[in-house]
Amino acid sequence: MSSGSAFNDEKGGSSSVAEPEYGHDPASGGIFSSDYKRHDDLKEMLDSNKDSLKLEAMKRIVAMIARGKNASDLFPAVVKNVACKNIEVKKLVYVYLVRYAEEQQDLALLSISTFQRGLKDPNQLIRASALRVLSSIRVTIIVPIMMLAIKEAASDMSPYVRKTAAHAIPKLYSLDPEQKDQLIEVIEKLLADKTTLVAGSVVMAFEEVCPERIDLIHKNYRKLCNLLIDVEEWGQVVIINMLTRYARTQFLNPNINESLLEEGNTEGKTFYGSDEDEDEDEDEEEKEKKAEALAKRKPYVMDPDHRLLLRNTKPLLQSRNAAVVMAVAQLYFHLAPKAEVGVIAKALVRLLRSHSEVQFVVLQNVATMTIKRRGMFEPYLKSFYIRSTDPTQIKILKLEVLTNLANETNISTILREFQTYIKSMDKDFVAATIQAIGRCATNIGEVRDTCLNGLVQLLSNRDELVVAESVVVIKKLLQMQPEKHSDIIKHMAKLIDNIQVPMARASILWLIGEYCEHVPKIAPDVLRKMAKSFTNEEDIVKLQILNLAAKLYLTNSKQTKLLTQYVLNLAKYDQNYDIRDRARFIRQLIVPTEKSGALSKYAKKLFLALKPAPVLESPFKDRDHFQLGSLSHLLNAKAGGYQELPDWPESAPDPSVRNVEVPEWSKCSAREKRKEKKVEKPFYSDSEGESGPTESADSESDSGSGSESASGSEESGSGSESDEEESDEGSDEEEEEEEPKLTKKKMQEVKKPVHQSESEQSSEEERKPQRKPKSRKMSESESESEESESESDESESDESESEPETRKKKKVESKPSKPVKKETKKESKKEMSLLDLDDFEPAHSPQVTPVNAFMSNSLVTDLEGLSLSDDVLAPATISPSSSMKTFELLHRITGEGLSVEYCFSRQPFSPDANMVAVQIHFTNNSSSDVSNLHVEDAKLQSGMRVKEFPEIEVLAAGDTTTAVMGIDFCDSTQAANFQLCTNSKKFFVTIQPPVGELMRPVFMTENEFKKEQGQLMGMNEISEKLTLDSNCRNEHSIVQRVTTAANLSRVPCGSDNECRFAARTVTSNSLVLVTVATKPEGAAQLTVNCDKMLIGTMLVKEILQGLTQ
Repeated sequence: MSSGSAFNDEKGGSSSVAEPEYGHDPASGGIFSSDYKRHDDLKEMLDSNKDSLKLEAMKRIVAMIARGKNASDLFPAVVKNVACKNIEVKKLVYVYLVRYAEEQQDLALLSISTFQRGLKDPNQLIRASALRVLSSIRVTIIVPIMMLAIKEAASDMSPYVRKTAAHAIPKLYSLDPEQKDQLIEVIEKLLADKTTLVAGSVVMAFEEVCPERIDLIHKNYRKLCNLLIDVEEWGQVVIINMLTRYARTQFLNPNINESLLEEGNTEGKTFYGSDEDEDEDEDEEEKEKKAEALAKRKPYVMDPDHRLLLRNTKPLLQSRNAAVVMAVAQLYFHLAPKAEVGVIAKALVRLLRSHSEVQFVVLQNVATMTIKRRGMFEPYLKSFYIRSTDPTQIKILKLEVLTNLANETNISTILREFQTYIKSMDKDFVAATIQAIGRCATNIGEVRDTCLNGLVQLLSNRDELVVAESVVVIKKLLQMQPEKHSDIIKHMAKLIDNIQVPMARASILWLIGEYCEHVPKIAPDVLRKMAKSFTNEEDIVKLQILNLAAKLYLTNSKQTKLLTQYVLNLAKYDQNYDIRDRARFIRQLIVPTEKSGALSKYAKKLFLALKPAPVLESPFKDRDHFQLGSLSHLLNAKAGGYQELPDWPESAPDPSVRNVEVPEWSKCSAREKRKEKKVEKPFYSDSEGESGPTESADSESDSGSGSESASGSEESGSGSESDEEESDEGSDEEEEEEEPKLTKKKMQEVKKPVHQSESEQSSEEERKPQRKPKSRKMSESESESEESESESDESESDESESEPETRKKKKVESKPSKPVKKETKKESKKEMSLLDLDDFEPAHSPQVTPVNAFMSNSLVTDLEGLSLSDDVLAPATISPSSSMKTFELLHRITGEGLSVEYCFSRQPFSPDANMVAVQIHFTNNSSSDVSNLHVEDAKLQSGMRVKEFPEIEVLAAGDTTTAVMGIDFCDSTQAANFQLCTNSKKFFVTIQPPVGELMRPVFMTENEFKKEQGQLMGMNEISEKLTLDSNCRNEHSIVQRVTTAANLSRVPCGSDNECRFAARTVTSNSLVLVTVATKPEGAAQLTVNCDKMLIGTMLVKEILQGLTQ
């Protein structure tokens, strides 16, 4: 029987109400009418004995609340039903009570015993609803009852009820702050909860009640990091923000070494710059001392818990919730090493396709980020181009970002965009664009004149607002070099009759007054015109007329004395007291009288002092002291409840506070389980043994839905504890406790890394690949546990970070069968021996090659007569010049018959060893001769240099010629811009180097390579996992592709499955070391060690592209 029919039966039988339609037809809208019969009707239904009627009434009342109607007068009728046995009715009653309990406190208090009974209800939803209602009654009398209810709910079996208890904590705290200590105990208990449902809510309660109690987080830090991916979205936002603050207090700044080096360099410059007269010997001693001090500083090693946080938040950049993505972005910006922050750019650009409200918040944060880390968003420049459909505030923010991203290479594109924006119908946007052009001109000196000329052209625009804004910006630009632009000042003086916008008129008058010596004839005439219209001008213009009069009186009193007195007299009786005061002040200052004081002597100095040129800065420059993504950052003012982001600590606090003690019985079971897993699945020890069990554990937990972390907590304590132990990357002390049955030898291996220095650890790791083949026969479980214990935490975390990407690639790639793989291995061994001897004659270290035991000493001479097939040994025999990639410098259509190509010859540039040799190939496709080919007007970044090729006097029609020029790129991929000139034409051309061409090969032995690599660990090491292309699985192919991508030299290697390469950067002579370690099934790991992190990052991308395509 439906509830509707039940209601009809009830009304027909016993009711005397004449209009039963009110409760009958919801579509008629009768239930929402202002007639009080509606409420009588609902009250009657609530008093009925039938649950179906009560349910129908409650549904309609909740519908009223949802529509925004006031249903508070129904409170007595509803609260009576709180004891109803029907669960559906009960739930809706509690929904109503949560809404109105605060308004009707007295009536709610009458039913408090019922709420307390509800806390014992077998249904978890009822228990949670009762607690929610109880915490909504804002009366201090029931604080003890609320506290008791929260404590009981915190121990409830249902995670939903525990979550509700966490929600009730801030309500009770705001009602009675004296309960803080007891509430902290409850929070501590709930923080230890292992379910994802509770995590977000309890962290929110922690943030509201006791955000300063960081010690409560220590034991739960790793658990929160691992649960994070499965928590609901809003919980993720709260946890990420809390962990950002936690990490800032517990870990060291990952960019500390860079900042120290920068400080060292700047201090050195100032110190040596000031003491030029002192002896050079003393300077050298000081330099040596500083170098020693820098060398003694400990190299930064990232805490494994810091890495855990970064690794576990990274997947959330793909979240569908914009707030989660924004939270992860701010975490990476505030906590990650500079080389890793770039990953957030793509995710933030993705959010720009969302609603305009989301775009607004994201662009605010991007604008702040682009001031400090411009390079991050440069590849996505086009994503910030403005659409005509964008709202004005979005347009202005995108303009801000484009202006921040502007540099010498992309400024021409950006200015072309700005040129289009000026034609927009949105006047505010046009004004902002003109200001942006002014900022670009200030920041980039090369385009200042171009921008100034463009703005002067805008002065003839029909739109008055465009002209006015242009005048204001031109005024600021002219202050930088006024003597060069007297023509523009004259041109603007002529506009004074046409421009009516007060700010623009005032700007023109200020310019004429400030630089009146540049326009001595025009200035008095402008004052004459202004004196005529003085009474009709706006206040801001009147003040500038007074200034102009005073300046002209001081510089040209013969022509302007009477005019000045006339203007001062007009101002004396003006309605605005500011203008009256200014007139009196100026009169006393410039017109000396007996009464005038000593200041009149300095009138000229006061009025005609040199003013500093204004610095056009981004309005987002000072916003980065607020945490990104916060309301305070959005408003640029401290909002209520905002917590400052702590500064990084000077020295790292004790990391052992985050270690969790595991009960003995669970330790044993966890260890056995892990061993069983390893015996069952030898796949992991084969493919991922080198990276340790942490990585495989991560891969297991990442794939699927974090099965271990979630299911372990619900099923049993031991399961969850073992998962926690694995994900924690436990300390060495824990490892010792876990394995009481280990032999002494193994115990020593466990303890070794604790006492060894960094360099010893790294050398130990490097010796491992040589020992590994001997111990192949060991059982998988033993070898894997040994590796996991002796491997350093940092390398584990670095390798495992790129794990998910590798898995994706593996899925796509088809796996070759095992027999084929064995054959390729044999081939690669032979090829390596030939290649080593062929490539590394100058190194004089053939003994390193593992296969030379059965080769003759004169193998090179033996091989001279052999004819080798192209596909096997082509890379070894090709000379560098034949595989050079050519780039177009000038197309024959653009060059009117002259086509120019260039390539990087990879030969030393003899005039200057710090320059990259660029080979330029000229072809004259026209029917006439080309003469006087030469380079002019090189526009370079600071520090870059160019050595031009000798002038080519004549290039006959149809002829070709080659020239070599040297360019010092300063170890950057910034383009070198210059003009290629003939006797009659000039062509603007650009040479941009790939990062692989900025280095020259160096030869070194295997031991030297290991030693240098050991010194370039930590932040100077970048590792990426990859799946090799099916045609690139043997050693020769890898060598060929790597040396094609970058100008590197092969280093001899004792391992079959490793290729090593070395080079130095051309300008700074920084060492670049590359290792490609191959694994079964085409998997490989690429490692680049270089103290220039930017070059290292770009080189990894370049080589990855070469190996995978």
